[in-house]
Amino acid sequence: MSRRIRQLASFVADQIAAGEVVERPASVVKELIENSLDGGARRIVVDVEQGGVKRIVVQDDGVGIHRDDLRLALSRHATSKIASADDLEGVASLGFRGEALASIASIARVELGSRAAGAPNGWRTEVHGGSFVADEPAALPVGTRVVVSDLFFNTPARRKFLKTERTEQAHIDDVVAREALGNFETAFELRVGGRSVRRLERAVGD
Repeated sequence: MSRRIRQLASFVADQIAAGEVVERPASVVKELIENSLDGGARRIVVDVEQGGVKRIVVQDDGVGIHRDDLRLALSRHATSKIASADDLEGVASLGFRGEALASIASIARVELGSRAAGAPNGWRTEVHGGSFVADEPAALPVGTRVVVSDLFFNTPARRKFLKTERTEQAHIDDVVAREALGNFETAFELRVGGRSVRRLERAVGD
C-alpha cells in the first residue's frame, strides 16, 4: 500500500531533533557546559535534583547573552558562530549557542537567564515544551544561567527508559569530571540538591 509523503509539523521535527541531542540528563549537562565554555566561562556550577530529571541548573561567569538574543538562543538554526557557508570550515568551538538549547527546550521547561558584560541588568526568558511563556528583567550577575526542569515531561515514553536516580547521577558526575579534565583553566563545581559533591578549581599558570 502506497503512503503519501507529508512534511512533519515543526513540533514533531523538534522532538526528533531532540532525540539526537538529549539521550539522558547527562547529555543536557554536557551540552550546557560546552555552551558555557564557548561563552568564555572561568567558573561553572552545575546543580541537579533527582538525577537531573527534576531539575538541572548550569550557572557560568562567561560573557553572557544580549537580552535581544535570548529568544534566538532557544530557536533552531540560530548561532553566533556562523554567518555564511564559508564559516563552517573555520569553526573551532565546542558547539553553537542555541543548537542544543532549542532541542532541550522542546522536551523540558527551560529558563534562560543572562546578563551580558556591560549591561546594567540581566534578562530571562522561559520556554515550556518549545512555547515561550515569559520574558522579563532579572537580577543576575554577568554570565548565563540555564534551568532545565521536568525533562521529558511531554515525552513520557522516553522518560521511562531512564535508569535509577543513582545511575543518572553517576553519568552526570562523569560528564563534569571529563569536562574539567579537558579544561584546566575553568573551575567546576557539581552540587546535588544544593550540596556540593565535587569541586575542581582551575589551574593557575606560573
